[in-house]
Amino acid sequence: MSSGDRLLAWYDRHARDLPWRAGGVGDPYRVWLAEIMLQQTTVPVVIPYYRRFLERWPTLVDLAVADRDEILAMWAGLGYYARAARLHECACMIVRDHAGRFPGTVAELKRLPGIGAYTAGAIAAIAFDQPEAAVDGNVERVVARYLAVDEPAHRLRRSVAKAVSDMIPRHRPGDFAQALMDLGSMVCTPRAPRCGACPLDGDCRARQRGLVDSLPRRSPRKRRPWRQAIAFWLESADGRVMLTKREGQSLLRDMLEVPSTPWRDDAWTLQEAMAHAPRPGNWSLLAGSVAHAFTHLTVTFRIATLRGAAVTGDDRWHAREAFSALALPAMTWKIIDHVDAATRATGENERR
Repeated sequence: MSSGDRLLAWYDRHARDLPWRAGGVGDPYRVWLAEIMLQQTTVPVVIPYYRRFLERWPTLVDLAVADRDEILAMWAGLGYYARAARLHECACMIVRDHAGRFPGTVAELKRLPGIGAYTAGAIAAIAFDQPEAAVDGNVERVVARYLAVDEPAHRLRRSVAKAVSDMIPRHRPGDFAQALMDLGSMVCTPRAPRCGACPLDGDCRARQRGLVDSLPRRSPRKRRPWRQAIAFWLESADGRVMLTKREGQSLLRDMLEVPSTPWRDDAWTLQEAMAHAPRPGNWSLLAGSVAHAFTHLTVTFRIATLRGAAVTGDDRWHAREAFSALALPAMTWKIIDHVDAATRATGENERR
């Protein structure tokens, strides 16, 4: 039995029960939605979001005509928020340029917003049964060990993709792609892999050469830079809060947030920060700070507050009870929680 057949036989017995999977060829919309959500996010986190999205927008056309702010609100908490904006852009493009049907080739898929080499390969293989390589971190680890590919991280994925292309069986290429993913997730794990349970164990070159723990070769971990900012909590007399929408190509594009200074290396004084405050006034800094880690940096926020402000005629003022329905990223919720904790502490001190 070939290595591909052994892997498929293992997959038939041990495949993860995931809501976006179906026997045989999958639904392109569901495969795409899951793959976009899974980018840099774990399966257990994604599953409830995936189910809510499908319940709200069961088809690609439903998603394309949806209000983007509602999509962002539904996405809130899943992280990497630019994915949500590109998700909507991609749905609109497929409806407009492809009559609502997903293209089935890697080359066409890669022209769509938010779809790179891995996602295009996964959709082509799983949804269209095309013999395409879909190399994520799990697949990269499995193949690097199986073939003892000892290359630097910046060259590894290309080598693994070529090797996977050579391994794909003519039958069930979509199941083969998912089998490799499951093997990396369940058996060939980064630490303490269960080699005895692996269907490829007998042919694994890393296992034969005692290299399992050293492959794939790891890059030195880069130090994550820290940035400093002051966030401005502006609250009206009736308890509404000013939130602004970030624009441009930011990580938090189109998401609502508490307005803040730019993020920089050096700490801000309150006096310096006033040039960026949403309005002049007697601002005061709360004790403590809030830190939020993104993929490539961490930002520490001090929080300045001004309460009892007059409400202007724009739409940036939001009632606290409406926050749960808004597109608020985790960073904003941390600031909200910090303000709430400080408010409770002040109230308790006043009662003593």
